Amino acid sequence: MPKNYVNKTVSALKPSGIRKFFDIAATMDDVISLGIGEPDFTTPKPIIDAGIRALEKGETHYTSNSGIMELRQGISNHLEKLYGVKYDPVNEIIITVGVSEALYLTFSAILDPGDEVIIPTPCFVSYQAEVELACGKPVEIFTNMEDGFQPDPAVIEKAITPKTKAILLGYPNNPTGAVADRETLEAIGKIAEKHDLIIISDEIYDRLVYDHDFVCFPSIDGMHDRTVLLGGFSKSYAMTGWRIGYAAGPSSIIKGLVRIHQYSVMSAPTISQYGAIEALKTGEPYLQEMRNEYNRRRKMIHQRLNEIGLPTFEPHGAFYVFPSIHNTGLTDEEFAEKLLMEEKVAAVPGSAFGDSGIGFLRCSYATNYELIEQALERIERFLGKL
Repeated sequence: MPKNYVNKTVSALKPSGIRKFFDIAATMDDVISLGIGEPDFTTPKPIIDAGIRALEKGETHYTSNSGIMELRQGISNHLEKLYGVKYDPVNEIIITVGVSEALYLTFSAILDPGDEVIIPTPCFVSYQAEVELACGKPVEIFTNMEDGFQPDPAVIEKAITPKTKAILLGYPNNPTGAVADRETLEAIGKIAEKHDLIIISDEIYDRLVYDHDFVCFPSIDGMHDRTVLLGGFSKSYAMTGWRIGYAAGPSSIIKGLVRIHQYSVMSAPTISQYGAIEALKTGEPYLQEMRNEYNRRRKMIHQRLNEIGLPTFEPHGAFYVFPSIHNTGLTDEEFAEKLLMEEKVAAVPGSAFGDSGIGFLRCSYATNYELIEQALERIERFLGKL
C-alpha cells in the first residue's frame, strides 16, 4: 500500500456533521428535510433571464479577476444605500465563488501559521475548518440560549492572546437565527481596536431579518478600515447554485484576496455575475416576498416547537430555529438519527456547529409551510414515544 500523501491538516479535518444526515436521508422515501440551509424558492425569473441573455450574447469568457466592474459598482452602491458604508469598487471589492470562497481567501490572505481566530459558537460548520486550512488556530467561545446567543465581549477579550489575529462574526447567525445587537457589536469593535485585530463579518443573511434591527459591522464608528465584510446572493435572492458572493474591505487586504483568487479560481462564473447584476437591479420585490414567507414560517415553527415541549429561542434572522433537546434524555446526534429513522424528518445535530451546540437541533424553515407543519406533527409523535 502506498503511504498516505494527504497532508496532516486535511486528514485531521472533521467531516461535516450536516452531510452525514443528508446522505442517509437521500436513501429513504417520504423524508421531510428541515436540514438544508437553502431557499426552497426558485431564483426569480428576471435573474434567470439575465443569465440566459448573457449566454445568448456569448458572455462565456473569463472576467476580470476581481469580477465584472458593473457588479462591483452595483454592490458598492447597494451597501452605501442600505448601510451607509462606502467601498471603492476598483480596489475594495472582489467577486467570489460564494461566501465560502470569500472565507477561504480571507483566512489564507491574513493568517500566518499559528495565528488565532476567535469564533463565537454555535457557528456555520466551515468556519473552524477554513481557519485550520489556512494554518491558523480557531478559538471557540460559547454563546448560550439564555443570553439570546449573543457573543459576550468580555469572554472574547479574555480569549485574546499575543497570537490572536482576528475575530470572526457570523450574524444573522447560522444555526441559531440570532441577530447581534448594536451594543454588543460596538463593544466588540472597541476590543478589536484596543488589540489591533481584524474583524471578519459574514453577513450573508443580512436581508433576512425579522422584527429586529440589523447592524452592518463596518458601519460602526472606526470599524470600516479593520473589517472584511462578506456577503452574497445565495440566501436573499435564492441563488445558491449560482455560487456568487463577495468580500469588501481595505484595499491592502483585498489585494491579498485577489492574489490568491487569481491563481486558484481566476474569476467567479461569468453568467452568475450577470445574474447578480440583475438581482441588484430588479430583485428587491422578490426578496421581500420571500422574506415575508420566511417570517410566516418562522412564527409558526417557533411557536409549535415550544408547544410540543422543545424549548426554542425566538430567531430574528436567517431561516433556522435551534430547539433544545436537553430534556429528552438523548444526545443531539441520537435524537437526530432516531427522528430520521423513525419519523423520516431530517434535521442537524447542534453539535455539528461547535461544542456549544451540543444538546440542540438545527431546523431550517426554508421549506414549504405545509411540509413544516407535517414535520412538526411527526416530531410531536416522536416525542410522545420517548
